[in-house]
Amino acid sequence: MICSYHLTKEQLLNDLHDAYRAARKHKASKPYVRRFEENLDENLKELCDELFNRTYKPLPSSCFIITEPKKREVFAAEFRDRVVHHLYYNYTHNIYERTFIHDTYSCLKGRGTHFGIERLQRHIRQESRNYKVPCYVMKMDIRGYFMHINRDKLLQLCLRSLDKMSFHKVSKHRNERWKDVVDVEFIRWLTREIVLLNPINDCLVIGSPSEWGDLPHDKSLYNSPEGCGLPIGNLTSQLFSNVYLNELDQFMKRVLKCRHYGRYVDDFYVVSADKGWLYSIVPKVREFLAYALGLAFHDGKMQITSVWHGAELLGAWLHQIWRFQH
Repeated sequence: MICSYHLTKEQLLNDLHDAYRAARKHKASKPYVRRFEENLDENLKELCDELFNRTYKPLPSSCFIITEPKKREVFAAEFRDRVVHHLYYNYTHNIYERTFIHDTYSCLKGRGTHFGIERLQRHIRQESRNYKVPCYVMKMDIRGYFMHINRDKLLQLCLRSLDKMSFHKVSKHRNERWKDVVDVEFIRWLTREIVLLNPINDCLVIGSPSEWGDLPHDKSLYNSPEGCGLPIGNLTSQLFSNVYLNELDQFMKRVLKCRHYGRYVDDFYVVSADKGWLYSIVPKVREFLAYALGLAFHDGKMQITSVWHGAELLGAWLHQIWRFQH
């Protein structure tokens, strides 16, 4: 692939300064940020050299358990690597997001929880013909999603999106294509370095092994299948989670023709007046997740409920005074 734009070291260093400022936001008092800032210019210059020369390698993460708001396993990247994550995000998120459907709600500017709740309300209004016709919400979930993301498959999806979008216009108001404004070859290389990292390699475990005792088996990267798993807390992992499940979104919209569909991370729903049709697509969704993405449909969390009784999404309970007969 021909890349029209090539990143200069000077520009890379400027971009790293921007990424550093984003990474330290709301964390300026943290000890690891202060240590990095003790030799800020030198640390950013060293990071710039490693990235520009393609010698950059992420450092081992720290692993520990937190209990609030719920118990989960955390892999915390070194601050220098978080700076790189922000750099990567700044270079790529607009490219990836152009491939997403409108009803993806997670970790996207202007498309968070409130947007997702409003969209579900809109889908219900449309399918119920403004609350005149009964309809149903089918909610679905993926078992241990982040722990079962196949990193090789994710890399293929990322590179495919980057290659495809590199020839698309940046916007309808600009004639430049993405390959004219970003260094696609540099991004492809950095994608590999971030995606293929095995988080558990050489990680520093903080705390006692007993703290993992009652953690569900599919909630730990230590129990992930070979070649699978992303650390939940990394900025890039949030971005990559949408790239991976964009395949599911496209399947739901283009193949199954789900008009009223939405997804927040690994929770997704379909609204329909045809309850039988909702049940009929479950085996197709289960099969697609397994064979296309290596993921397991969470049968225990699948539910179909009448919107007559209300619907819950992202902690909000949606209820309306219905005008249809039941």
